[in-house]
Amino acid sequence: MSHYQYYPKNRRITKHLEGVVGVFDEMERGTAGTARTYKSNEILAMCRPGLEELSYKVEDTGRETDKYIEVPVLFGRNNRLEKSFRADAYSSDEKSVIEIEAGRGVLNNQFLKDLFQACMMQDVDYLTIAVLYEYRTKKPSGDYRVSKDFETVCKFFDALYSSDRLQLPLKGILIIGYESPEIQTDLPSVIE
Repeated sequence: MSHYQYYPKNRRITKHLEGVVGVFDEMERGTAGTARTYKSNEILAMCRPGLEELSYKVEDTGRETDKYIEVPVLFGRNNRLEKSFRADAYSSDEKSVIEIEAGRGVLNNQFLKDLFQACMMQDVDYLTIAVLYEYRTKKPSGDYRVSKDFETVCKFFDALYSSDRLQLPLKGILIIGYESPEIQTDLPSVIE
C-alpha cells in the first residue's frame, strides 16, 4: 500500500487526490510478487488507466509517436505560447499535475525541479510528486544502500511549510511513496 503525505498538513486531502493515491495502490497490487525494478515511465504506464479515469491526460512515450503533456507557463505576443513545462500527467478539470520519479527523485533533487515547475505553470493548483518509498542501489561490495526517498522528500516539505518563509502558489501538494517490487523482495539491506 502506498504511503502518502498531503500538504499543508492543516488541510484534508482532496477527493480527487485520494483517487490518485488509489491509483498507486492499485498499481502496487498489480506488481506484487515481481522481482524487477521499474523505471518511472513504466510506473506511469501502469498508472495510466486509473489516472485517465480521474480525467488526467497522461504522457505517452516509447510508442511510434511520443505524446508529451505541455502545461503553459508564459504567453508572448498575440497570446502565443512562449514557454511550457512537460508533466507526466495533468488534469485541467482539477488543475492538478503529477510527476512520477524513480531513482533520481531524491538523488538528483528532481522533486525540487518538479516543485519549481509546478509553481510556474498556469492553471495548476495541486502538485503530486510520487517517489520510491525506498530506493535501493547495489554497492560495489555487493551490499545494498537504501535511501529513504519518501521520508527525505517529506522532511523537506515539513521544513518548507513550517518555516513559513516561502509562500507557494499551490493549494496543495501530495507526496506519494510507492513501493517498488524490488523492495518487496528479501534482499539484504545496508542503510546509509
